[in-house]
Amino acid sequence: MSADDPTPAVTELLRAWGAGDAHASEALAPLVYAELRRQARRALQREGDGHTLQPTALVHEAWLRLGGQHDARWESRTQFFAVAARMMRRVLVDHARTRLAAKRGGGATQVTLDPGDPAAAATHTLDAADLIALDDALTRLAALDPQKARLVDLRYFAGLSIPEAAAALGVSPATVGREWAVARMWLRRELES
Repeated sequence: MSADDPTPAVTELLRAWGAGDAHASEALAPLVYAELRRQARRALQREGDGHTLQPTALVHEAWLRLGGQHDARWESRTQFFAVAARMMRRVLVDHARTRLAAKRGGGATQVTLDPGDPAAAATHTLDAADLIALDDALTRLAALDPQKARLVDLRYFAGLSIPEAAAALGVSPATVGREWAVARMWLRRELES
């Protein structure tokens, strides 16, 4: 790692924050903000046009929820971004439930679970009902296989590559590739039924 690499500082600050150091979160924010914004933009691209949340608002709401993780044991930068992705997912699902309750309707669109396909991500967006259906399916998957559900969070919501997800899960990239294929097939079947 180079001297310019913020990863060691991020990991140290995460551990300090987890140990209760309030100043660590202030020092951490500028080091992780750009990546959190990238995650938020990616998540919001799937939401389609006309979404009322902006990336900055999504990051700020997720940051507030991360701050509420008082018992969090921050192990690494990758783990932090995985949890941040899960928090963004929760914010988006809560926002979708609110919108759906207000609208009570809307058309369904196809959901793609391939973050490596930018064309698919650009053409297939999630409306509120789709996002809620995906969240419900992920909850069911987590009950059956928590690691596969976490992998979907890492790949789909956090945008991690297969090697990055493998590092976060502590398994080989080949295992992640197989698990990813199974999780996508399972979710596709659940969402189509």
